[in-house]
Amino acid sequence: MDKTERIPTLSPDSGMNFFSHTIDWQPMMSNIKHQFFHINRLETYVDQLDFPLPPHRKTIYDFLYLKKGTSKRSKVLDLYEFGESSMFFLPAYQITRHESVSSDAEGFFCHFDEKIFEDLPKNYLSDNYPFFQFQTNPVVKLSPLTQRIIEGIFERLLVIYEDEKGIDKFLIAAYLLVLFEEVKKELPPQVKKTKNALLQITEQYKDALVKHIYERNSVADYAELLNISPNYLNKCVKTITNKTAQDLLNEMLILEAKTLLKYSNLQISEISVNLSNQTPSNFARFFKSQTGITPKEYIELS
Repeated sequence: MDKTERIPTLSPDSGMNFFSHTIDWQPMMSNIKHQFFHINRLETYVDQLDFPLPPHRKTIYDFLYLKKGTSKRSKVLDLYEFGESSMFFLPAYQITRHESVSSDAEGFFCHFDEKIFEDLPKNYLSDNYPFFQFQTNPVVKLSPLTQRIIEGIFERLLVIYEDEKGIDKFLIAAYLLVLFEEVKKELPPQVKKTKNALLQITEQYKDALVKHIYERNSVADYAELLNISPNYLNKCVKTITNKTAQDLLNEMLILEAKTLLKYSNLQISEISVNLSNQTPSNFARFFKSQTGITPKEYIELS
């Protein structure tokens, strides 16, 4: 990973040109057709990639379906190895590192902007599909029946995508939701949470932490962003998670710090300033209080 002040964030507006050698995988979105959605067959591009791809986060969602072959990909610091009949889902703004895709891989890769779902409420995807939530396992194993169903959907999406007349966003959004509903059937039964104001605020806070961890360093900063008081924010988070708002902020800082310590060329002193605006000694004490080891010890263990 090249020396940088933070984990790179890729977006359609910036052309997603972080990987100069992987433009076909993360295509430049220079026209309206590619602005909200992309799909390609894995077998068409996998031999053109130079793995591992560096850690990054994107402003868009993506998912990968393996009909054949294997892949290794991380979600934050957890690495997942998955094979045929599996899908890997990644929500927007989540740190990922793609370690490998086997040369015999077959399947599909898709990414999309949440804006494609114009009429859906905010956070609809994470609220309704657990595989798009930040803390859940991103890998879903599919049954043979579901495989046949979603392969048909992928083929249809590819036809729509390659239509020279232009992309039908409404049709793509509809097919994507059908695909997500079919995959959702493969998940084990879960107790559904009752949607309430406290949960909504907590989810908004988690989302804000991921997006603004470099710019906002206190609970008060995030409360201001959400237009609520720090006390009310803490009440919401405590009720839903049994943790304080500061606990979640600390967890996010540590996740980001661990990623930078492991994958970047930044010195510990640079990370302490860029991430949390602390002196190296204060950052080291904070890191050890949260993890039990110093940043230097973490690097040596990685």
